[in-house]
Amino acid sequence: MSDIDGLQQRLTAAMDRIATGLGGLDAAGAEDTAALQAALDDEKVANAQLTERVRQLSESQENAAAEAKVAADAARAQVEELDLELQRLRKANEQLRESNAALRTANEEGVGEPHLINTSMMAELEGLRAARAADVAEASSIISALTPLLDQLEAPEEEDADA
Repeated sequence: MSDIDGLQQRLTAAMDRIATGLGGLDAAGAEDTAALQAALDDEKVANAQLTERVRQLSESQENAAAEAKVAADAARAQVEELDLELQRLRKANEQLRESNAALRTANEEGVGEPHLINTSMMAELEGLRAARAADVAEASSIISALTPLLDQLEAPEEEDADA
């Protein structure tokens, strides 16, 4: 029986050691769980902040795209209007040239009046001036359309030089 008592004491001592070890694991596990929960909460906050930032950037990108589309549409309309004006001026100039040629021919045949020829020449000169003004307007329109694009191309180069 003393063997049984000895074995029982040994078994009780082993169980006490196991219980003590498990108690330590529970305390360490609770500390680890709290630290992991805090890290998880921090990551959730960071994720929410990043999600909000992505949403803001998406909105900003959509707004910039909409503004660029409006500007492009306005520029396109301006160019179309300018093109129509140029076509009209070129047609008027061609008609004036034909009219002047007919007047010169009539004058050579002795049927024309010099006053009509002068008036026609003045009209032709005015048409040429108007055509030149339209050409200048067209060039200005092209320059105003290209300036933002050139500024965008130069901006990255300036950032590279600063870096």
